Amino acid sequence: MVVLSEKYPIDAPITHRTRHIPLTARPMDFIYFCFFASHLTASLVIDLQWLYPRSLVPGPMRALLEYYIKFSNDPLIGALAGMKDSSSLTWFKTFITLEGIFQIPVFIVGLGALWHGCKKIYPLLLIYAASSATTTLPCIIYLFSLPRPIAQTTIFEHAITYEQLMILLLGYVSFFIVPFIMVFDFGNRVYKLILKGLEAEDQKLD
Repeated sequence: MVVLSEKYPIDAPITHRTRHIPLTARPMDFIYFCFFASHLTASLVIDLQWLYPRSLVPGPMRALLEYYIKFSNDPLIGALAGMKDSSSLTWFKTFITLEGIFQIPVFIVGLGALWHGCKKIYPLLLIYAASSATTTLPCIIYLFSLPRPIAQTTIFEHAITYEQLMILLLGYVSFFIVPFIMVFDFGNRVYKLILKGLEAEDQKLD
């Protein structure tokens, strides 16, 4: 059984030390760590520009956002950037606001906890995973619902080509699959910790 870094009871022998398993020796945690690092960067640089005061956004950062939208024709991020109609996307604005308020802190705390192998973070990561998978799935369904562009389609209308759909799905589906896997993984980890806690409590009563 893999032993992760955590505190031992005060009455434990002084020679009993915590065995810290390197992150690279924990494949699933390593995947989650890389996912959090990449998602944190994408969120701060691309997704959350909608929440920043325009005067505080560096030119290169705005240029990167505009390049991404022109390359992928992302109707969701494009709407937040003012390059497409956003009148019907209040739900997506709510998701992005949640991303800034809840997910960004989870990414930061989660990176440190995963690096050190801290089990105390499991319940929080389980909550994040369920929330993230739930909010990403409607985005994927929305992309599938969009029509193909026609000659009269303007840049403000939500229509994407098949090629653009495939490009967008590469990103959106990965942001769904990893949290979806995390739901079952951390759900199982939390369940095992609860069982261990109940067993320890029963032993004390005995």
